[in-house]
Amino acid sequence: MEFQEISVSVKKSKHFPLTPFRIIRGVICLLVLLSTAFVFLIYFVPVAAVLLRFFSTLYSRKVVSLLFGLWLGLWPFLFEKINETNVIFSGDHVPPKERVLLIANHKSEVDWMYLWNLALRKGCLGHIKYLLKKRLIKLPVFGWGFYVLEFIPLKRNWVVDEQVIRQMLSTFTNPQDPLWLTVFPEGTDYTEQKCKRSHDFATNNGLCLLGNTRSSLDAVYDVTIAYKNQCPIFLDNAFGVDPSEVHIHVRRIPLEKIPESEKEASEWLIETFQFKDKLLSDFIANGHFPNEGTEQELSTPKCLLNLIIVITLTGIFIFFTYSFIWGKFYVGFSCIYLASAACFNFRPYPIIGSVHVVAANETCDIGAVLFMSLIL
Repeated sequence: MEFQEISVSVKKSKHFPLTPFRIIRGVICLLVLLSTAFVFLIYFVPVAAVLLRFFSTLYSRKVVSLLFGLWLGLWPFLFEKINETNVIFSGDHVPPKERVLLIANHKSEVDWMYLWNLALRKGCLGHIKYLLKKRLIKLPVFGWGFYVLEFIPLKRNWVVDEQVIRQMLSTFTNPQDPLWLTVFPEGTDYTEQKCKRSHDFATNNGLCLLGNTRSSLDAVYDVTIAYKNQCPIFLDNAFGVDPSEVHIHVRRIPLEKIPESEKEASEWLIETFQFKDKLLSDFIANGHFPNEGTEQELSTPKCLLNLIIVITLTGIFIFFTYSFIWGKFYVGFSCIYLASAACFNFRPYPIIGSVHVVAANETCDIGAVLFMSLIL
């Protein structure tokens, strides 16, 4: 993409000034998010992501999506209700509970978090999957969450990553599995040089976008994200100083319009990002995307109910941990399992039935769209 004006243009003041109140409030929010994440992981993972998975990968994923979707719902609540960020959706309407591939631009380190605001409105918050740097999976607590939610870890070396990508995506060919697979073909920390390298690589090698998973997807969505004034960083979100507005434009692409050949698919993807260039150019000029107002505001009562549920469950489990010796052993076992399983990307297989896994040489699946980001 060709536009850096949003991120490196004339520096403007933050939406709100960084005051002691906002610092204290931000620290409290981060502590709540960290503590609830830790408790949810150590208590729910052994049952939902390990024991249940021995019997059914499908139902294990559904339970994990439900439970950790509750926790993920705290983030849109922080963004929209506590920080008072106005999230404006435009373009096409997204039906709820679809299996989709999302292709998004990547201008800020928090772009991926604002996609949670869209997923929450569609009842798919726990279904979203990202591709991310492998070292992030090894982070305590948050990295464990990335592992449990089955984010795909990358070393950014196609020779190493190809088998990991294909193996993980081949387990999602069941149409009943919840899936919002999100890829950022620009990679991270966008620069003109990286963009040119990704375009050249796509042109020379081609991209096969859907392959064997085509029949199990409902749609592909082209998502374009832009910010008023300047791109926020994570601490801006945590302390509620920026952004004032997040604009998310969604374009639904019917599956029959996605080319199947590698050459045509690579050309199609480049054309898609040229379309994004035009959208961002118009956004800079006009201050908004076309066809705004496609999604309603989050319900404050529902957000508060979700917060109460998460904090209540956290409080109950903390009480058990400090009141019973078996609670302490359970916590210790969970921590050891999560740290080792996330480090080695290990997942239990069902002992009754099996997940259909497509061999790497059988077909070119969704993972091939990652060619553009793996070289960055």
